[in-house]
Amino acid sequence: MKLIWALVILISIPLAAFAQNPAQKIYDTEREFEKMVGEKGINAGFTEFLSPLGVMFFPEPSNARDRWRSRSPSPAALTWNPIKIEVSANGALGYSIGNSIYRPKGKDDTSELHGHYLSVWTRQPSGEYRAALDTGINHEKPRTKIPDWKSSAVAAQVESNEKRLFAGDSTIGFYRMAESRGLAKAYKEFAADDIYLFRQEKEPFVGRKAAINFLEDEKLNIKFVKRRSFIEAGDLAYVYSTYSLTDKNGSEKEKGSFVQVWKLRNGRWQIAADVFVPIPPST
Repeated sequence: MKLIWALVILISIPLAAFAQNPAQKIYDTEREFEKMVGEKGINAGFTEFLSPLGVMFFPEPSNARDRWRSRSPSPAALTWNPIKIEVSANGALGYSIGNSIYRPKGKDDTSELHGHYLSVWTRQPSGEYRAALDTGINHEKPRTKIPDWKSSAVAAQVESNEKRLFAGDSTIGFYRMAESRGLAKAYKEFAADDIYLFRQEKEPFVGRKAAINFLEDEKLNIKFVKRRSFIEAGDLAYVYSTYSLTDKNGSEKEKGSFVQVWKLRNGRWQIAADVFVPIPPST
């Protein structure tokens, strides 16, 4: 398989142009997003807060604004709370992770679908953040509720990336190792200590140990089928593309899209967030 990667680097307006802490700005944007969904509906909220090229999975990757504009208005209610936010050193790119509750028939519906989401945010020329990608998983009601993200007084770790270590180049070893030696070995080498690993119908595996323990029980082989562009901003990057899982006889058991957020830490690119979104078999 050819290992050819496209690369997009985000050039940001200097942080001095914006007084507010970028992570706090993303949190506030999340709250504005949720408020609009509650007041005007899911269609209007996602149309407003997704970037012009923002992607969601329906279940294939699609332009989210176009899809929400073309869909009939949904009566569903959607609420969420961000629990983790990280932003690139230059403030151009960030991501948020949180809990979500979906009520199909509206806010008074007693039927609830619980889940976790991952949103990737890019700063617009106006200084506002809009979601470049939004995805998530569903699972049973969480055993415990994690409180909202709060800005920390401790400065976040910043990597200057003076050696210009591009994620698209530095992560090729992960994909080669995953396909040749298995997922568990690849994640042992490349997972961040605080990784969030998302798999459908399971609560997120938080932390490197929990993620690897899960993956060591995974007996299927993986192939990353269509690799696409890494979007990078200095010390933070993300990529989405397709994958397939097969058994030892080569029979396909699952296929879908994956999203990974990579963070440069101590001079090494590591996986900070990882989501597999399977396509339903009947699709």
